[in-house]
Amino acid sequence: MQLVGLTGGIASGKSLVSSSFEQLGVPVIDADLLAREVVSPGSPGLQTLARHFGPGIITADGELNRAALRHIVFADPAERAFLDDTLHPLIRQLSEQRIQALAQQAHPYVIYAMPLLLETAQQKRFDRIVVVDVPESVQMARLLARDGSSESEARAILASQATREERLAIADDVIDNAGSIEETRQQVAALHKRYGATASGSSSA
Repeated sequence: MQLVGLTGGIASGKSLVSSSFEQLGVPVIDADLLAREVVSPGSPGLQTLARHFGPGIITADGELNRAALRHIVFADPAERAFLDDTLHPLIRQLSEQRIQALAQQAHPYVIYAMPLLLETAQQKRFDRIVVVDVPESVQMARLLARDGSSESEARAILASQATREERLAIADDVIDNAGSIEETRQQVAALHKRYGATASGSSSA
């Protein structure tokens, strides 16, 4: 089974690409969903964060208050480092469990959608890396419209991630998501066909 890493900057359209692979029957592991799972109510991950950042990051329902935490970590690099050092090992452990479970099911390949693939230096985990690419101006416009972020907040988020050039430098394959939804899905379908053929060729060799 091939493990294909899917990454891209914030608001680049990774969700569209992930769902397009899923519609073709490809298993997708989503790092964002794993990140939510490791800080679910009552989890050790959430308890660690609450001890460090204080009760203000917990809602009345016991959920993580993501907006409150975001304001803290984007204002202080040391606090962001603590958050990353706490969550990334938990996410990686959970992802390995999911990957191993899928490996028992004889899938030709699995997509692991991981926004911070490059930032966490995990390139070597993957057989191939797909980068969802759009110009930074498109990211900015989508962020402002989608999240209601101010321009300064949006720029801070973009500055905290790898640059477009850095992501493209590690890409084995690139999906241009600056066009229409249909154009993006056609690119996904072409990669799906190629990955399936590659996996079949490897298994028969």
